[in-house]
Amino acid sequence: MKRIALAGVALAAFALPAIAAAPVGSPAGRMDSAAADYPPWLRGANNDALEKGLDFTVAPVDTMVDFHGSLSDPALVIYASGNNFFTYGKLVAAFTAKHPELKGRVFYETLPPGLLLKQLQNGGTITSGNLTFTVKPDVMMAEQKASQNWVSQGFLAAPVVSFATNDLSIMLPAGNPAHVQGLADLGRDDIVLAMPNPAWEGVAAQIRLALSKAGGEALAAKVYDAKSADGTTILTRIHHRQTPLWLLQGAVQAGVTWTSEAIFQEQVGNRITHLSIPAAQNVTAVYSAAMVEHAPHPAAAKAWLDFIASDEAFSVLSPYGFKRYAP
Repeated sequence: MKRIALAGVALAAFALPAIAAAPVGSPAGRMDSAAADYPPWLRGANNDALEKGLDFTVAPVDTMVDFHGSLSDPALVIYASGNNFFTYGKLVAAFTAKHPELKGRVFYETLPPGLLLKQLQNGGTITSGNLTFTVKPDVMMAEQKASQNWVSQGFLAAPVVSFATNDLSIMLPAGNPAHVQGLADLGRDDIVLAMPNPAWEGVAAQIRLALSKAGGEALAAKVYDAKSADGTTILTRIHHRQTPLWLLQGAVQAGVTWTSEAIFQEQVGNRITHLSIPAAQNVTAVYSAAMVEHAPHPAAAKAWLDFIASDEAFSVLSPYGFKRYAP
C-alpha cells in the first residue's frame, strides 16, 4: 500500500483498515448486513477520478453516492437526472475512451432534475452534510419536456438531444410476498409503498397518470394522497434509487420505478424483481441532454452531446431495457 509522510508519521494513503466480518445473526452481523444493502451498490465503480486518495466511505453514515469524480480540475461537468445513475460509470468510460484527454476529468451528479435546477439557479453551489462546494455544469440531462422547458426559460441552449426511452414497472422484493398483481393492488391498505416525491421528481406525475389509467383518479388519489397522509406511502427523500433499498430492508412491499432500475437491481444480484405494467396503463419517458447556457467547457459539452446519441452510448443503455429514441 502506498504511504505518505505527515509530521514524521507514515499514513496509509488509500483505504481504512479492513474490519473482520461479524458472526452472521449477531447484532454486529445484522448491522453489517444492513450496511451491505446501502448504496452505492457499484462500490465506487461510478467514480472516474484517477487519484482517489484516502477512501473514507462508511455506509450508511459517510457516503455521497450522487456525486461522482474529482472536483480538483474537471474538464466536463454533467448534471444528470438520477433515473439511470447506474449507467453513467460505463457511459463516462466509453466517452473518455473516445476522448482520452478527458479521462479522470469528468464530474457528474445524479440528483432529481428539480434539485439540479435549484443548484443551477444557485450558481452551482450545493451543500451535502458538512460539505459545501460549487461546480457549474456544462450539460443538463433530464426528460425531454423538462429540457425543452429549460431551453425556453434560458437555462439551457438548443438543441435538445433526445436519445433513449424508458417505461414504468412495479419493483418488488424477490418472491413478491405481498402478491402484487398490478397497479390496482397498490391501493390496498395492507401494502406499504415507496413512491417518488412529486415535489422534485417529474416521474411522480407520470406514475400518477399510469395509476389513473389503471384505476381512475380514485386509485391515483388513494396511492398518492390518502396513503401518503396515513403513512403507508413513503415518499422518497432523494430519488427512486431509495425504493430498492427500502425493499431490501423490508420497510416497503412495492414501488413504481423505471423498468431499467429494476433490471439493474436484478442484474447485480439484489433480492429484487419487477412486474411489467401493460402498455395501455404505462407511460413512456424520453431521455435527453442539452448544453447549459454559458457552459464553462463548451467543446467538451458538445462532444458529450454527440456521444450520448451514438451507437456506443446505446450499447451501454440497451442491456437495462432502454429503447432507442425515434422522433
